[in-house]
Amino acid sequence: MDAQRRGRGEPIDPADQWVLNPNTGEYELRLTPSAAQSPGPGGRGAAGGNGTGRGAGRGTDRGTDRGTDRGTDRGTGRGTTTRTDVPPQRRRRGAPEEPPPGRRGGRRPVQQKPKKAKKVLLWTGGTMAFVLVGVGAAGYLYLQHLAGNVTTTDVGSAGASNFSKDEAFSVLIIGTDKRTGEGNEGYGDKGSSGHADTTILLHVAEDRSNATALSIPRDLIVNIPDCPTKQEDGSERVVAGQQGVRFNRSLGENGRDPGCTMRTVQENTGIRVDHFMMADFNAVKTLTTAVDGVDVCVEKAVNDKDSKLVLPAGESKVEGEQALAFVRTRKSFGNSGDLDRIKVQQQFLGSLMRKMSSSDTLTSPSKLLKLAEAATEALTVDKAIGSVGTLKDVALELKKVPTKNITFTTVPVKDNPAETVKATVVLDETKAPGVFDMIANDVSFTEVKQQKKKEKDAEAARLKGSKAPAAEVRVRIQNGGAVAGSAQKTLQYLQVEEGVTKSTNAGNAPAALAKTTLEYAPDQADQARRLADIMGLPGSALKPGESVTNSQGVPEMTLTLGKDFKGAGVKLDAPVEAPDVEKSTADKVKCAS
Repeated sequence: MDAQRRGRGEPIDPADQWVLNPNTGEYELRLTPSAAQSPGPGGRGAAGGNGTGRGAGRGTDRGTDRGTDRGTDRGTGRGTTTRTDVPPQRRRRGAPEEPPPGRRGGRRPVQQKPKKAKKVLLWTGGTMAFVLVGVGAAGYLYLQHLAGNVTTTDVGSAGASNFSKDEAFSVLIIGTDKRTGEGNEGYGDKGSSGHADTTILLHVAEDRSNATALSIPRDLIVNIPDCPTKQEDGSERVVAGQQGVRFNRSLGENGRDPGCTMRTVQENTGIRVDHFMMADFNAVKTLTTAVDGVDVCVEKAVNDKDSKLVLPAGESKVEGEQALAFVRTRKSFGNSGDLDRIKVQQQFLGSLMRKMSSSDTLTSPSKLLKLAEAATEALTVDKAIGSVGTLKDVALELKKVPTKNITFTTVPVKDNPAETVKATVVLDETKAPGVFDMIANDVSFTEVKQQKKKEKDAEAARLKGSKAPAAEVRVRIQNGGAVAGSAQKTLQYLQVEEGVTKSTNAGNAPAALAKTTLEYAPDQADQARRLADIMGLPGSALKPGESVTNSQGVPEMTLTLGKDFKGAGVKLDAPVEAPDVEKSTADKVKCAS
């Protein structure tokens, strides 16, 4: 632990250690005496003992690793936690060796932040945030510190085993009503184990052109499936499912962990959930304070006795307790219900995203480091993304999505007609399936440029050229993730409606595919272009490869129907009509009413 945590020395803000060098115009890391860096071999470690040290407040103890909390450094006095796995800082070849700090005539070395080190915005959705700070010699140790802030939960098969930068992904963002953290005793349900109070399913498109943040009402009636949970001793316990209960009971109750909430979402929407991020009331307070407040707007003045929110009509800036009060307020907005509170929360999150992506935040080392601390301390995540390095990767992928193409919407619902559970809602079956299908099939709710020019040109080249007559097209059809029976229905459609009589049903594919593909040999290109024209296959679906020889010794192409398949006779490149649901985008300013 450092001097601050041990009660010796004034509190140190990590951001204050980045100082602008007027000679270079760049920020440089100037460490305080209690966190001094050793310049290289032979220097005195500021953390523990007489060995070589590097980083913010850490050194290596020479000999028997006794300097774990108190060091014997003759240069700067008492040290901090010892690290024996940190290599010495290397001196550039040909550069003169500088005297270490503390020696007569020597100056404290200034470590420059690498020019190519990146400061990536902290991007949030609901109660989550991701961060990447500048990484250099000292940055390594700071990231190690951040890693210690993150809490992880093993959700087993409920989520993905790793994070992929090459695929679409969905993160379930969960805000609990657990009364943890200073000043939160009066919030949420007393004695609650932490229900899913605010839940958003964030889906990021494979090409990163868009994202959808789908709010799930806590009072939605759902079926909670059986849920295997990992116990502290490593064993597994299955929590029995429940039928027809509130969605918020999928977390906390009977020992249900976030993996249970992930399974509940997937069972009731059909959308795969890859990861989760969870935080309590403190997240809103710490994140908004880290960015010096978030701009909000209300149509009329608010003086809410329950949440203690007091705001004038028009625009205001909120942070800390006031920000938390804003997102918790119900009775001052709409019809005082949870659905109207969700709209207010979406408006708030859009504003927070704009603030975090603003130049005012991105060019401020102070704010970035505060965000790093706030985000990692506020989060509990699944093990697959539980390292700072992986959170960095998630941040970089999220940063690619323009705020104008981040859509906020809510699961379409209607009042529970049966009222088996009071004050609840059920799925609107006329709209909800369409919303779920769009997200599951990676379709944007906003008009976006789906491809770069080079990609479009490549697709056009595949489709350009002569096309064989339909009667000469030979293709075997297999189901690789489409609805059961799709291969047979497609076969019938092609033979009866389109004249592709030389086609066969090859059953199920060896593995499921997200996208429909057509593999063909070079001499079958004209057949592939004809079938692509009939089925509306994009150029990216055409995969030059090998043909498969059938029992008569005739080569056939292979059409694999993926999860994006829309049905026999429905062209894959046909525009998808979004269901008529209320939605907003993160770039627009809206006032709560």
